[in-house]
Amino acid sequence: MKDTQCKSVAFGLWMLAAFDVPVTAAEPELVEQYGAAAAEQTLIVRSTADISVFAPVVEAFLETRSGLTLIYEQWGSNDLYTQSRAECREGAPVADVVISSGVHQMVKLVNEACAQSHVSRETEQLPAALRWRDELWGISREPAVVIYNQDLVPPAEVPKSRFDLLDLLRPANTPYAGRVATYDIERSGLGYLFAFVDAQEASTFGALQEAFVRTQAVRSCCSSDIIRSVADGRYLIAYNVLGSYAQGYQQQDDRIGIVLPTDYTLVLSRALMIPKGANNGAAAADFLDFLLSPDGRRILRQALLISPLLETEEGAEGETLSSTALRPIGLSPALMVARDQLTRETFLKRWRVTFPGP
Repeated sequence: MKDTQCKSVAFGLWMLAAFDVPVTAAEPELVEQYGAAAAEQTLIVRSTADISVFAPVVEAFLETRSGLTLIYEQWGSNDLYTQSRAECREGAPVADVVISSGVHQMVKLVNEACAQSHVSRETEQLPAALRWRDELWGISREPAVVIYNQDLVPPAEVPKSRFDLLDLLRPANTPYAGRVATYDIERSGLGYLFAFVDAQEASTFGALQEAFVRTQAVRSCCSSDIIRSVADGRYLIAYNVLGSYAQGYQQQDDRIGIVLPTDYTLVLSRALMIPKGANNGAAAADFLDFLLSPDGRRILRQALLISPLLETEEGAEGETLSSTALRPIGLSPALMVARDQLTRETFLKRWRVTFPGP
C-alpha cells in the first residue's frame, strides 16, 4: 500500500501518549502505525499476532479507508490479558480491538463484561462455536503441530502422532534427550491453552509429561524462538507449535518439517473482541466485518492465519486428516475452567515437575 507508514517503537509510543493513553507497567512488544499520518480517525488494535504476519491484513483493510490511521500493538498473550482486564475494571479502555491466541483469557474478559456486542451479516455467518454472545469472534484457523528438523531427523523417525513421539523418547539412550522443545506454559498463554486442552483430550498427556521429565525436554516462551532453534538444529523436534508460524518459517527455510498429529490435531481460532467503551467502536466493527468478509478471509489465508494445512485452495491439497482427528477449540464458557485460579495453579504445579528449571 503506497501510503503505509511503519514507524519505530518509540514513535508508536509517542503517538499513544498523544492520544492520552496512560502509561502502565505492561507494555507492547512492538508498535507500528499504518495509514495516512494525518487521518481523521485512529483505530488502535492490540494483538498477539506478530506484526510481520498481520501487516498485509492491516494494509488490505486500509486500502479503501484513506481517512483512517491504524496503530498496531504487538503483545504477549499474558500481558495483553492483564492489561485489558485492568483497563476494563478501571472503565478506561485504550484499545479499540483486542485479538489474542489466548482464547481462554478472552472468554474470561467477555464473561466479566469487558466487551461490547456487534451483529452483522458477516458475524452471523460464523459457526456457533466461533461466536459467543455476539461479543467474541474466532477469526483464524490454525493447527497445533509437531515440527522437526528435516536434515537431522530420519524420515522413519518423524513422529506422525503422540504415540510416535513417545516411542522416540522411550529408549534409555534416545538421541532426542534434551532436544525436544515445547512452549513454556507459564510465560505463554497459548502454550498454557494447548497443554490444558491436551490434558482433557489425550490419554497420552501423562505419558508425555513423564517422557519430557525423563529426557529433559526444553521449554521456550515463543513460537519464533522454538521454530528457529529447530531449524538450526539446537532442538530436533518441537511439540504443540502454532502451525501458521511454522509454515511461514518453512517457506523461507526448508529445514523445517511440519506434522499434523494423526491421533488428533488441535485447531485454534484467534479471538477478537471490541472492548466496552472503545473510542472508535464503529471502525472496530468495520475491521471485524472485513476480517470475516471474503476479501478478509482471502488475505488471512495468504498470511497463513487460515491454514492451508487444513484446507484445499485452488486445487492444492493440504495435509488431510479425518474429521474426527481435527479438534477445534471453540469459544465457550467451558474455557473458563482453564482460568479458574485453583485449577490453573494445580495444573502449573504438575507442569513445574515436568520442567523444574529456573
